[in-house]
Amino acid sequence: MNEKEVSEIRRRFRPDKTNITHIRGCYVNELGEIVSEFDQSLAMMTQEEAETFLAILKRALSGALGRNLIDISFATRQVAEGESHRRLMDLRGSGLRDDGAVRAFFQLAIQTLAMEGNYLILLAHDTYDVPWRSGDGVRQDDAGDGVYSYLLCAVCPVKPTKPALSYYAPQNQFRTRAADWLVAPPELGFLFPAFNNRSTDLYHALYYTRDAAGSRPEFAQAIFAQELPMPAEVQKESFRDILGEALAEECRYEVVQTVHDSLCGMIEDYKADREADEPPAISREDVRRVLRSCGVPEEHADRFEEAYGQVFGEDAGLSPGNLVDPKQLEVRTPDVTIRVSPACGDRLETRVIDGRKYILIRADGGVEVNGVPIHIG
Repeated sequence: MNEKEVSEIRRRFRPDKTNITHIRGCYVNELGEIVSEFDQSLAMMTQEEAETFLAILKRALSGALGRNLIDISFATRQVAEGESHRRLMDLRGSGLRDDGAVRAFFQLAIQTLAMEGNYLILLAHDTYDVPWRSGDGVRQDDAGDGVYSYLLCAVCPVKPTKPALSYYAPQNQFRTRAADWLVAPPELGFLFPAFNNRSTDLYHALYYTRDAAGSRPEFAQAIFAQELPMPAEVQKESFRDILGEALAEECRYEVVQTVHDSLCGMIEDYKADREADEPPAISREDVRRVLRSCGVPEEHADRFEEAYGQVFGEDAGLSPGNLVDPKQLEVRTPDVTIRVSPACGDRLETRVIDGRKYILIRADGGVEVNGVPIHIG
């Protein structure tokens, strides 16, 4: 799924837009025991309650593609005869009305979720009459592209609040409010099937993880019988390690800055291109070309390509947003950390003066120390 398709489904989670009729839930305590199960009708809720439930579910479709929203691909054999895929299809086909299938799913999820404290599992089913869109994006509601029927799951921590002083308007008094339990935003979730090319794609699902460093692969393995790709934070650390080890003495500031600028440029071009359907992906050949443009010798570029293939796969394409922070360029020593806007990366340079290593920062404007303007003379 691309960002436009994710946004299109996210817009469904409003009381006046959705066809969700009821929400299934399972409340689990810290011992992994089911405290309660519920099947609540959206029509029987107040508007505030319905909006709250839908807002929580919507959060399971938030974040960056490739980082928080991860594509799950099913093999043809799985779709034809796989137990995991059939379980999801049964839930979807029944519109979550099959109590046995729903309970079996809850039990499977609980067995694989190693979450601290209490948590809530939410399941919703929606049917979307997909409106037709012309090539220029004009929407025509009377010309449909079919019906997209899907499940959305959200796994939310339930956290205790602290006692606090609260105002009670009817009595015009302040009283101590007792501790309570509140549902936090989802940590995990998924959308099945995927909404690719604005239509149902039974060969894919979209997996959500709030923490880009910890995607809980055991949960994905149990639900989809698929291994997740390397988490975004691990990709970043691995890419940095490969770059530093492969380039060795050729790993200069100018080289790392150029690689960073190149990746940031891909991210910015994608954001600026309103017609782009697929998010950018960078290959080892792309990085090699950047390294060669910086004058890195062939032997070091070859070493980088080989290490990249071993860690990520020969033909792996990585999201640039998983490898760099587009908002800043960080220079760190054991005692000092310097953070610079990528656009100003050329204001830094490294130099050896009288046998000592220095990082020099060109100060074109005013300079302040602890908020006090200083003069450099």
